Amino acid sequence: MTHRDIDEKLSLILKKYQDNFSEKVYADDFHASDVLMETFGITQELKSENKQFWGRQLGMCWQLLVVELCRNTCPGFGLAIRFGSDEPCDLLLGTDAIDTKYRIGSGDSGTLKKFKQYGDLLKEKGYRPVLLLLREDSLPAAMTACQTGGWSIYIGDSTFQYLKEKTGFDLCEWLSFHKDRQTFFINRR
Repeated sequence: MTHRDIDEKLSLILKKYQDNFSEKVYADDFHASDVLMETFGITQELKSENKQFWGRQLGMCWQLLVVELCRNTCPGFGLAIRFGSDEPCDLLLGTDAIDTKYRIGSGDSGTLKKFKQYGDLLKEKGYRPVLLLLREDSLPAAMTACQTGGWSIYIGDSTFQYLKEKTGFDLCEWLSFHKDRQTFFINRR
């Protein structure tokens, strides 16, 4: 293979990535906030110090809030179900198998494959897979995988509406109440 042939093959790879990088659009989320962040007084500036940490912590907080709310208000509440070592949802409300997510930020093939598989698995067992997303900025590829897996997806306001219909409790209003009073604002020393 000549130097020119190698140059052409390597240039094709770089061109492919150049095109990919040029088409990549990042959401301007510096000013994007949500009611859970605001309840703690977390700014995007603070969150940007370690997005992975804050994303995981807010995600677990969101999950615990939804589970506890449903446990205490819904007669059809059930704990998460397991299929072997897999736990495809966080809780059950009747036939709704609910998975809570702060947002879906991972577009890796393993994550996408799980969303598809878990949706199919839950449907096979007679459940309706329901995904409750707090934020509205999840990755499009992840959303497509969830839809392909048959998940009923609720995002942002529709998530809070779903919860209000099921529980009779307005979680968004409750979080806003505490945000306005700064009840749970963090105090970093």
